[in-house]
Amino acid sequence: MDKRITIALDAMGGDNAPGAIIHGAVNAINENKNIRIHFFGDQEQIEKELARYQYPGDQVLITHTSEEISCDESPAVAIKKKKDSSLVVGLRSVKAGECDAFISAGSSGAVLVGGQVLVGKCKGVKRAPLAPLIPTEKGVSLLIDCGANVDARPEHLVQFAQMGAIYMEHVVGVANPRVAIVNIGEEEAKGNALVKETYPLLKDCSDINFTGSIEARDLLSGEADVIVTEAFVGNVILKFMEGLASTLIRIIKEGMMSSLRGKIGGLLVKPSIKETMKTFDATEYGGAPLLGLNGLVVKIHGNAGPKETRNAIFQCLSFKEEDINGKIRDRFARKAEEKA
Repeated sequence: MDKRITIALDAMGGDNAPGAIIHGAVNAINENKNIRIHFFGDQEQIEKELARYQYPGDQVLITHTSEEISCDESPAVAIKKKKDSSLVVGLRSVKAGECDAFISAGSSGAVLVGGQVLVGKCKGVKRAPLAPLIPTEKGVSLLIDCGANVDARPEHLVQFAQMGAIYMEHVVGVANPRVAIVNIGEEEAKGNALVKETYPLLKDCSDINFTGSIEARDLLSGEADVIVTEAFVGNVILKFMEGLASTLIRIIKEGMMSSLRGKIGGLLVKPSIKETMKTFDATEYGGAPLLGLNGLVVKIHGNAGPKETRNAIFQCLSFKEEDINGKIRDRFARKAEEKA
């Protein structure tokens, strides 16, 4: 019996497709014989890129698609009309059980809409959040939601917390993960209407380890394992972190190259800085899974390169091996039955 995990890869999505996407996929299958990559996209372009590399042929499948979905299209309209796009056909392969996961660097909106419409939400799940791992002083934390639900309600945030706790416990290996909600202060009475309504619900939630509010300045301290927020705030946090990291790296490099002393000092500290910056490189942790669906859907950055693609593939492997979808599905199906 073939025990390999098959991952559907949108070869045409993203700024660097198909080259960087295929490069990352080849790196992954050359490292792990238990992964099979099913590419969806223009077959001629895919085969041209694959010809650059050595890889085990039995770990690669290609399905030709004739359409692409661009970032400037309406996600709902594009999903409905472009039925032979790499994104739509790839998502349908997960829905049909032909592939175990789907990864795309393409249109975020199309991935979100397609994931919820084509793959579908688990029974009892009200909203599916995007949940990337973010680096902290003590390892990683899960930021949930970072872009899928800007109009979330308190009951949605409670479910985000529950799904995030399952992910951190079974994929990252954090026992009894600490859950906190993003707020403008630590006091329970602070926050906007959404936070004020959500706080007591999280406090009364018996199946999570809720530790209270967390302020923006403490997000990278590692004091919370699951950081809960609605998508607008979550996306701002994520983009600010990415921008700050790239700015700091650029300033440090410029400072080191500004004088002979700086250049000499830079050579001495380069190994240490490189290792430290690797810890705070978001691409090291793969993409953002869309939790709560009937199959695994992962969104990687639009400018994703080989490293992020490769790491997202291994992320899917861990996700599948731990049956996170099954654990989330069972948890919320049981809760739905209890309420019925």
